[in-house]
Amino acid sequence: MKLILASNNDHKLVEFRQLGDELGFEIISQKEAGCFFEVDETGTTFEENAYLKAIAVTEASGLPAIADDSGLVVDALNGEPGIYSARYGPGHEAPASARNEYLLKKMENVPDDERSARFVCCICCTFPNGDVIRSRGECEGYILREPAGEGGFGYDPIFHPLCSDCGLAELSAEEKNAISHRGNALRKLRPLLEEYLNGINK
Repeated sequence: MKLILASNNDHKLVEFRQLGDELGFEIISQKEAGCFFEVDETGTTFEENAYLKAIAVTEASGLPAIADDSGLVVDALNGEPGIYSARYGPGHEAPASARNEYLLKKMENVPDDERSARFVCCICCTFPNGDVIRSRGECEGYILREPAGEGGFGYDPIFHPLCSDCGLAELSAEEKNAISHRGNALRKLRPLLEEYLNGINK
């Protein structure tokens, strides 16, 4: 099945294509589909923002689209950065390392047993007939004291998953996909899509 990824984020495109290959989806970028625009993320939840991005591409292209909205939720910061993860602290134009430094500074006096956090990914598929499929995945962990690892992107260098012996940015792409919030959301999405497509084809 071919889906347009409603995102201009090259890092996400790589991850979605890797996971799509594993799960049987063909992912093409919205630029490849001729959709040269950014969607305003005006929703108040990850779910709402994922839908806004997907439906904009479906309406523009007339094709099924898939979008995610993802972020880091830190308990000690009352859920920050949350849906504002890409625009947190120094803002969207700043490098990810600057946002990581900003978050670590806010967390410097938080004790080790209160640094719990999770990555959240909400995925939405929209179809030209108005049908919508959604899934949500999470990855529980905690915030490190300093960055570790060279892999991944965004907040990966300062996040340690509970199910791993090392930080998220220290894992290979395959290891990360096996436990990540995005990987978990896509694995939940697959049977929902298969059930939907089987229903259409009957």
